[in-house]
Amino acid sequence: MSLFKARDWWSTVVGEQEEFDQGCLCVADVDNSGNHKIIVGSYKGILRIYSPQPAKPGAAHHPEELILELQLQDPVLQVEVGKFVSGTEQLHLAVLHPRKLSVYAFSGTLGTVEHGNQYQLKLMYEHNFQRTACNLTFGGFGGVKGRDLICIQSMDGMLTFFEQESFAFGRFLPGCLLPGPLKYSSRTDSFITVSSSRQIENYKYQVLAIAADAESRQDSEQQKLGSGKRLTRDWMVNIGEQALDISIVSFNQAASSILVLGERNLFCFKENGQLRFMKKLEYNPSCFLPYTSVLEGTINTLIGNHNNNLLIYQDVALKWVAQLPHVPVSVHVANFQDLKGVVVTLSDAGHLQCSYLGTDPSFFQAPKVESRELDYDEMDKEMKELLKVIREATKSQDILHKAENDDDLKVAVSVAPSLDVISAADNTVDIAVPSISLKVTIWSRFSVHDVKLSVCVQSPLAVTQDQLRFTAIESGTSRDVTLSVFLKENFPPADLEEDAVVSYSIPTGVPRIVRCTFSLPLNLICQPIQPSKNAVHKITIDTNQPPVSLSTIFPDFLGESDDEQTNVLGFKLLSGATITLLASKTSSRYRVQCDQFEDLWLITKELIQRLEEYFVREGAKDFRCMFPGPLPLQEYFQLIDRHFELRINAEKYKELLSERAVQYRAIQRRLLTHFKDKTPTPLRNLDTLLDGTYRQLTALGDAAEENQANLYQVFTRLKSGTHLLVQLIGLWQNLSPDEMSILKATFLPLMQDSQELGWEECVDAAVTHLLRTCLSKSSRDQTLSLTSQLSMPKDTNRLKKHITLLCDRLSKGGRLSLTTDSAQQAATISGCQTIPESELEQRMTNSATDETCP
Repeated sequence: MSLFKARDWWSTVVGEQEEFDQGCLCVADVDNSGNHKIIVGSYKGILRIYSPQPAKPGAAHHPEELILELQLQDPVLQVEVGKFVSGTEQLHLAVLHPRKLSVYAFSGTLGTVEHGNQYQLKLMYEHNFQRTACNLTFGGFGGVKGRDLICIQSMDGMLTFFEQESFAFGRFLPGCLLPGPLKYSSRTDSFITVSSSRQIENYKYQVLAIAADAESRQDSEQQKLGSGKRLTRDWMVNIGEQALDISIVSFNQAASSILVLGERNLFCFKENGQLRFMKKLEYNPSCFLPYTSVLEGTINTLIGNHNNNLLIYQDVALKWVAQLPHVPVSVHVANFQDLKGVVVTLSDAGHLQCSYLGTDPSFFQAPKVESRELDYDEMDKEMKELLKVIREATKSQDILHKAENDDDLKVAVSVAPSLDVISAADNTVDIAVPSISLKVTIWSRFSVHDVKLSVCVQSPLAVTQDQLRFTAIESGTSRDVTLSVFLKENFPPADLEEDAVVSYSIPTGVPRIVRCTFSLPLNLICQPIQPSKNAVHKITIDTNQPPVSLSTIFPDFLGESDDEQTNVLGFKLLSGATITLLASKTSSRYRVQCDQFEDLWLITKELIQRLEEYFVREGAKDFRCMFPGPLPLQEYFQLIDRHFELRINAEKYKELLSERAVQYRAIQRRLLTHFKDKTPTPLRNLDTLLDGTYRQLTALGDAAEENQANLYQVFTRLKSGTHLLVQLIGLWQNLSPDEMSILKATFLPLMQDSQELGWEECVDAAVTHLLRTCLSKSSRDQTLSLTSQLSMPKDTNRLKKHITLLCDRLSKGGRLSLTTDSAQQAATISGCQTIPESELEQRMTNSATDETCP
């Protein structure tokens, strides 16, 4: 940031919501009165001419400063002033449009009344183009005196020359891909441009004039083969970057030079292409203007950049920096009345400013500080309070903000006690699906802005609107949002614990996040049904408290016929599965049974939660649920195999689609060659082969989509089975909450599954890490291979062996921990003996084939 600011002499805003660029500003004596005027053209096609007058401090600008405003039909690309009309040496205005060039005569009439002078713009002639124009340059081409010829560069690299009212000729620049800045040097009678190859190229006017006519780019290419005079460059220099602008200057105290403003450098060349100097810029420039020579052999240059700064260089030495209120896209130096050297800048949004360099004296005086006696006791008390705050702040090294009880913003989610009377479900399931309403309340203690609410539910659950935005929430106010949640697919979710996340920004601009967890009711995904006596999969849960009637812990699932039979309940999921819950009348045992293993999870979790809540209300402090075993590893392994099989199928479909796509493109190329051939030849059944390949591609695409949908469903079922297995292991070995967190992070590392990073390789790496650290028994166990790069395995045998070994270690007293000395503690577990490696592998193999965990 500059220490000094450019002093505002006159400024205005040109139009509203208009765009401007480098060629939209010109400063010249357009009315031939001896004073400079400011000509501005916009991409909306509005032409304005200003005659700035110095305003008194605090006074508004005069309306008559805008002496002309004219709406043209086409956008204005560039405005220039020169001797463009034959028979006179008066200055005229040239306006470049995308498809035409218009030359106007601007004149004024002195007013005899208080309304002021009158100005008018008269069209002298126009030139229409067949190609879209990019920019123009003018000068006395060929050494003519007293008039200016015009050269138009089109977007395809063609130079079109006009001798004022008449068309002269057109030439294509060789190898042009995109047009660059173009300038004319009168001393060498040549044109300088920067091509898309990042090279400065110099073309002599005489070479352009005598070259053969090129009506098209094909004609230009034929010149290289010998038909016509070949267009050659006089010299060329590679600068290695794109150019923003070119300026050719010739001052009395400095030799004629070519200055090129690049993206990161300022170049100065001699007329023959030799480099005089180069200045590396530490910023992104936007425009430049070489304006004078103060010392012998030096050039002063104005450079504007995207940091709102205007820099003045004398060759490569920085002499002055002034701050502007905008980013300039064009800069000129003008002379108004008795004030010379006014810097005129224009931004892309239309901020036009006339300023000068300098400083204003500062009349600010610091107020006197009132002297008072120091209270050392009060200072000592304040110092102790500050030290206490510093110690509290340095205790935690957390990067994220730690929410306090009295935080800036709070979010609460209340779930409706009953299902919606009219379901808001928008699902693909053929059966009637209920929905339940959520009321999300956001309360803010302070004023916050950019508030975004995200309600995250696990698939296949869906919410009517998962994201909402609020511009601001005032202090002490709240916002309420009502949403509905429903089941969208024909299979149960893996969990009913959902999240509501609110992100916002406090007035200082610091972003914050608040999270709220809520539970959905079980009756959203299932309904009571008559219990089933037989089932394939059964799980028994023991407790250390007397048995409880199911009518007490599941009152919302009791039908009219279940008043007497309170030791058995039936649950039917919306997907069709039936789960039966039985309670023993004599012992503290509960059994959950179902034909599908993964569907046991939600009912088992709900049973454990409701039992814990019931005995907490009863005042029992030592309540605990237990699982006697054995662990259902074989049922769980079947889920893993099913999921892995679908992943293998997805890879096969991907390879087949790639092969058929290559074949399809090859057939297309062969057919295209036949169709381009002037002599018709037989297709040799290529059209039939193309149609068959297309049908195969369609069938493979449909099969891949169906496999992806099945993979998505099976992964959700795998997560349900994994939740159930983790819960049973925790009950089986009475794991602590910290150990349960480690176990969940090990078996549930991913919320979404993908081919690049799948569930099997992540879980295998995590289980292997536990076996090498906290569950290792000997140094041999620590040699288990752990690859640094996760990739899809060939099969699931290794993963199933490691899971079996993990359960075996836990059954022998192993504990899960992330501390550094956990491996040493695990090695001294009571009752554990070191097992030889051969015997360990044999035991792992045998364990994988048994129905129970050893």
